Amino acid sequence: MSAPQTPSVELKPTGQKMPLVGFGLWKVTKSECANTVYNAIKTGYRLFDGACDYGNEKEAGEGFHRAIKDGLVKREDLFITSKLWNTFHAKEHVAELARKQLADYGLEYFDLFLIHFPISLKYVDPATRYPPGWQYDGKEVIQTNVPHAETWAAMEKLVDEGLAKNIGISNFSGGLIIDLLRSARIRPAVLQVEHHPYLQQKELFKFAKLENIAVTAYSSFGPQSYIEIDFPGAKDAIPLFEHETVTKIAKTHKREPAQVLLRWATQRGVAVIPKSNNQKRLEQNLHCCDFDLTEEEMKSFDSLEQGMRMNNPGNYLDRPIYIFA
Repeated sequence: MSAPQTPSVELKPTGQKMPLVGFGLWKVTKSECANTVYNAIKTGYRLFDGACDYGNEKEAGEGFHRAIKDGLVKREDLFITSKLWNTFHAKEHVAELARKQLADYGLEYFDLFLIHFPISLKYVDPATRYPPGWQYDGKEVIQTNVPHAETWAAMEKLVDEGLAKNIGISNFSGGLIIDLLRSARIRPAVLQVEHHPYLQQKELFKFAKLENIAVTAYSSFGPQSYIEIDFPGAKDAIPLFEHETVTKIAKTHKREPAQVLLRWATQRGVAVIPKSNNQKRLEQNLHCCDFDLTEEEMKSFDSLEQGMRMNNPGNYLDRPIYIFA
């Protein structure tokens, strides 16, 4: 199966194009990451979504550089995303983390750098623990008073210094985006959020479109990604791969359920970042844009909405919280 010409979305304000189908690096183990990235590039993937919290950035960088060295791609062919972790929100720590992450990847710049969560946690020196995770000392989640405007101003400086071409946000609500836009000198190019038929977030997506903010969906397969890490409710839901609405459409188009779920998003201009260690599924996911769902098929997903949010920060904030000025 040859690599398709993946559609893209143009980001504001830079005009850079971001592929609509990428590869997510969440839960890719260190031991497999370099080979996984290399193979994904060989298969045709050009967008890669990583983060400090995933703990595999050095290994992902090894995969990128091996592919470049072997002539599979040039650096400018790749669109690489990473994220600012919660413990680095203070203005003096944003560039610190970005430079460390770039060094880990062996890169000069990110194509996109996101605020991972709209939650500021107490700083943890990378020399003490990296990635820091949610709990400050292994026991408590400790928040700190860093306004989003302060963090965003430091993110803007990353663009000024050439460390990031585009900056954006992840897991932000509409209200938080409005607040951010009040003081933003550089508007967010991308909003990344959980999105699948059980959590469609239509109003948020409508607002993002009005503000010319592109949207990337993670967890496109719904609870499937969370079963192995025992997230509440994940095992109780009907797997989307088995839902009759999805399987019926898949049968009609002679496609896999995963491809139907990805096409439901990309047909509306939403970027997706699935991952797979299976070569056949890796290729199938990349080919999710070479067929179209009918208007009736697209509307049939409306009835699947359940408001089922798997990645809810409240799931992490389950210990005593201390607020520091």
